Amino acid sequence: MEFSVWDILTDFGIISMLLLVGMFLRAKVGIFQRSFMPASIIAGILGLILGKNGFDILPFSDFIGSYPSILIAVVFAALPLSTPKFKWSEMFDKVGRLWSYSQIIMLLMWGGGLLFALILLVPLFDVHNGFGLLLAAGFVGGHGTAAAIGDAFQSQGWEEATSLAMTSATIGAIIAIGMGLVLIRSNANKGNTNFISSFDKLPEELKSGLLPKNKRNSLGENTVSSILIDSLAFHLMLVLFATMVGYYLSQFGESLYANLSIPAFSLAFLIGLILKKILQWAKADEYIDNNIMNSIGGGATDYLVAFGIASINLTVVVDNIVPFSILIVFGILFSYFFYRVVSQNYFQENWFEKGIFTFGWITGAVATAIALLRIVDPKLESRTLDEFGLAYIPIAPVEIAIITFSPLFILNGQHWLFTLITIGASAIIILISYQRKWFTFHKKERA
Repeated sequence: MEFSVWDILTDFGIISMLLLVGMFLRAKVGIFQRSFMPASIIAGILGLILGKNGFDILPFSDFIGSYPSILIAVVFAALPLSTPKFKWSEMFDKVGRLWSYSQIIMLLMWGGGLLFALILLVPLFDVHNGFGLLLAAGFVGGHGTAAAIGDAFQSQGWEEATSLAMTSATIGAIIAIGMGLVLIRSNANKGNTNFISSFDKLPEELKSGLLPKNKRNSLGENTVSSILIDSLAFHLMLVLFATMVGYYLSQFGESLYANLSIPAFSLAFLIGLILKKILQWAKADEYIDNNIMNSIGGGATDYLVAFGIASINLTVVVDNIVPFSILIVFGILFSYFFYRVVSQNYFQENWFEKGIFTFGWITGAVATAIALLRIVDPKLESRTLDEFGLAYIPIAPVEIAIITFSPLFILNGQHWLFTLITIGASAIIILISYQRKWFTFHKKERA
């Protein structure tokens, strides 16, 4: 049977149904409420069980594995369009400590994970030289980065990369939530939290995910009149335009030189950045509502996560279960070490809130980190999220560069150079942090 546009509608319709089921389960069933599992992950797991890689009940097309690579380009195109203006001096004065900690751990997750695999897993199990990148792609990157890294490797012949990266991201999210909740409950009961007194007294909306009327916020503002064009359509057309141009530039590069495989999501980000600059130059950027742009990116991410998990090839995971499990255990120990030991040398104020946020980020991506933070700091009084928003501005281009070029390093036999660059950059930031007294030896009780 030939593929048609109706297959796309059917695939998105089925995954939308599963998202609704995920929302219902999270809102009404106690075990899902206690797990704090996002609807997108629940939907993805249901799609995996009931789809073609499971019991083959749901009539997904054979192309559901292609959607994540498109959706990640949409997510990255929306990122620069939703970034507010800022001052570099303000950023470093306010959030230098959180920036340096976050940048170090992100670089070490990529470089350290690859180094660990190159030294131990590649010689023992004869896995791909890029195997170690699956750790950071899934943990600190999440399903979006997993889709990007997997697609980059898959296009160059490593067919197993996407399924393994998506599995890494799913496991990372479950670990972030599971271990995060254990740490929160333990520290709340010990009195180490500053904004909640007991884990069992959390607001109902954090458990169910449904907001009562008095706690709802506006999605955004209408920045253009509907007589001209719908405001949501205006924002969406900017994102899709940047995505399309990014894709065509990627294809154009490959047509010029077969080994020049710059992912579409990276070029979509670049086009989005250029588009934002043009709008600022034309003084038209005031018509972009950051909340709407964030919502477009967030919605694309929800579908990306659901499709990504649903399309995992379990046979590939089983075939690599031993080296993959060793890599995941290394990632868990690495993440806990930073939470348990290193974080005490960075955060003297609201240490637990910042520590649990960064733990959630490096194991389950930013969305999971925010979920954990909202549990321990429901009103966001610690300013952790505000500080991370500023700190992430200089982190974002580094992360995008790593996601873009790390597969190219591996595919061109420069894997050792990549580890040297990432670990060396981390060492430099540690020295800068110590010199500026962001990093100080300060012992605190940890749990």
